[in-house]
Amino acid sequence: MSGQRMVIIGAGPAGLGAGYRLKELGHDSWTMLEAHDYVGGLATSFTDDAGFTFDIGGHVMFSHYPYYDRIVEKIMGDQYTELNREAWVWMENRFIPYPFQNNIKDLEKETVIECIVGLIEAQKRPHPPTNFREWIDASFGAGIAKHFMVPYNFKVWATPAEQMNYGWIGERVAVVDVEKVLRNVLLDREDAGWGPNNTFKYPLRGGTGALWEGMRPFVDDHLRLNASVVAVDPVEREVRTSRGEVFPYDILINTMPVNLLVGMMEGIVPSAVRDAAGQLEWNSSHIVGVGIDRPAETTKNWIYFPEPDVPFYRVTYLSNYSPFITPKKDQTLFLTETSTSRHKPEDARTIVPRVIDGLIKTGLMRESDRQRIATTWHCKCYGHDIGLHI
Repeated sequence: MSGQRMVIIGAGPAGLGAGYRLKELGHDSWTMLEAHDYVGGLATSFTDDAGFTFDIGGHVMFSHYPYYDRIVEKIMGDQYTELNREAWVWMENRFIPYPFQNNIKDLEKETVIECIVGLIEAQKRPHPPTNFREWIDASFGAGIAKHFMVPYNFKVWATPAEQMNYGWIGERVAVVDVEKVLRNVLLDREDAGWGPNNTFKYPLRGGTGALWEGMRPFVDDHLRLNASVVAVDPVEREVRTSRGEVFPYDILINTMPVNLLVGMMEGIVPSAVRDAAGQLEWNSSHIVGVGIDRPAETTKNWIYFPEPDVPFYRVTYLSNYSPFITPKKDQTLFLTETSTSRHKPEDARTIVPRVIDGLIKTGLMRESDRQRIATTWHCKCYGHDIGLHI
């Protein structure tokens, strides 16, 4: 690729990683275009006027890749915390340890029986799945599917499981161990040990966005902020921005959603490709933060919410991750995530009060905490844009 001109669209983790590697390999003829005035994309963090820091992407940093780990160590140095995971599920008005299927003993007895019977039946009649819903049924059985896997995954992806593939699962979903489930129920054992993120790191300051901001100095001389791409011409091999700039390329690295990329190739993309891109399913998220003037009174990291009576599918005690997430000592920051799509509409105008009501309903906040709210923060995160409402 020596001497070839390259354009990278987007300065999120993928774009920054590509730029970092090009610089590392000694390539100099490349430009990175970012629509916003910051880097990090949908993995960035924001600090509001009250001094609370909010992540809009992942809140857990772990990997199985030494190369990635070396970059993280290079950027963060010793400026991080290291935590032991405390993940929980709120269900049937109680907390149970994650993963759900290993800790069903703590649920109502009828629920436990449904889950065990369904699990045994699924093992007796194995069949190859063709979609995510069939994979859930075949792997976990009807009971666990009914009470947790189906409703929770709908809240996360805002897409029916029948319309999703299952090849992405990998280590993201704990596969059930029938013997372990039965032992835990019969011997009344808790089992919260599964997962690749039993321990994880978190930046001391700036949220997880600090990692991507820390990569910026390595690409800054090739980075153009506020450079929103409006057209891509794969025939002439040119990228145009809203400011009228034209960037020729030999190699294009694109990180924007593929349906948006196709839409920018006006008159060039075959109609069949354009139609297919228009049929792609996608979702977006409401990230709502609530800061209150009292200590967290728990060491929990995050909690999953499969039931439909609250809007969010996950709540993170972000103030437990670093003492610098809140502006003052003994404050609590809840970070909540609510997915939305055409299958699962959520009213942006009411999401903040509904989140606060949900935090109270599930016992994370007390009714009296309404008077202790120090800040609320709302971000509507699309695949291509971020709308902040503070």
